[in-house]
Order: sequence, then structure tokens, then C-alpha cells
Amino acid sequence: MTDYFSIYSLILNASIVVQLVIGILLLASICSWVVIVEKWIVTNNALKEFFLFEQFFWSGESLKDIYDDLKAKEDLVGIESIFYEIYEDSIAQDSQELQKDDLTARFKRVSKVSLMRQEDLLESRISFLSTIASASPYIGLFGTVWGIMNSFRGLAQTSQATLSVVAPGISEALIATALGLFAAIPALIAYNFFVKRINTILNRYESFIEEFQNLLAR
Repeated sequence: MTDYFSIYSLILNASIVVQLVIGILLLASICSWVVIVEKWIVTNNALKEFFLFEQFFWSGESLKDIYDDLKAKEDLVGIESIFYEIYEDSIAQDSQELQKDDLTARFKRVSKVSLMRQEDLLESRISFLSTIASASPYIGLFGTVWGIMNSFRGLAQTSQATLSVVAPGISEALIATALGLFAAIPALIAYNFFVKRINTILNRYESFIEEFQNLLAR
């Protein structure tokens, strides 16, 4: 408890610049955790929906029945949205009047656009985590350098140079470095984790699209 109040008092007694740096880093950490939780939920739901839809797709239901079932739903996302858009734009619309080559070309075009749309949704705000991971240590370092500069400037104005004179200023400066790492490390770990997970999801989407195309070609 004493340590808590000691750190709290150091922050309160810090210079305006160091306090601003600490505030920015705390805000960056909070925002990064919001993005981390959001991406965790989104990617988990995407994987869960993929497995459920894949089981439904290969359950023996006709493509038309699957399409009609999805048509009754609202807010389709992930693999369901990809299937629905492909079927609606390249199969359901005047499919009898299209040549096989035209149908294949339309299938590829629609599937590419639909896949890119899902990729944008999955990757939204991921770059924010990368920015926090790379920028936070430097912001914290700036606060540290500024705090140490103030400490030595105050030391120059005293007649007796002792550790007790410079220790508070250096301590408040080092808090900025610690907060920079506190914000950066989780953001970096989460960024690498979600990049790998999103690539896995997109690879499964691509594999499904290829299987879907092969099924229609039979």
C-alpha cells in the first residue's frame, strides 16, 4: 500500500510533460486492451461460425436450401456471408443463361471481392496494436529523458549534490519507461497472435471457396 501511494505521489509531483506522457501511455494501454478483447471475440466467433457452417454445408443439404436458410438470417458475417454473396451474385441470378466460362469468371470475381471484405473486417484496428507496440517505448523514453533532464537541472541549482536530491526526479522519469513497456508488450504479443489467427481464418475461407468452386464444376 505504501509503494502504491509512493508511485502515485511521484506521478502527482512529476512535471507537466512527464504527467502528459504518463497519461498518453495509460490511454494507449486502455485502448489497446479494448482492441485486444474485441479482436478476441471477433476471431473466436469467426472460427466457430466457420466450423458450424462447414458441417452444415457438407450435411447433404442442397445449395438452394442453404441459400434460403441464410437468406432468412440477418447480419451475415464470415463464411456465411461469403457463401451467400457468391451464390446470390454468381449462381442464383440468371445462372441458366450463363455459359460455364462466364459463370466461373463471375464466381472468381465475386468470391475475391467477398473475401477481401471479410479480410478488411478481420484486420480492422489490428494496425493500431502495431502502432502502440512500436511507439509506446519511445514515448516512455521521451518522458524518462525529460524527467532526468529536470533532475539534473535541479541538481545544478543546489549546493550539495546527494542521491536524495535527484532520486525523486529519476524515479518519476523511470515510471514513464515502465508504462511505455507496460503498454507495448501486450500490444506486440496480441498483434502477432491475431495476425497469425487471421491468416489461419482467411486460409480456411480460401480453401472453402476452392471446394465450393470444385463442387459447382462437377
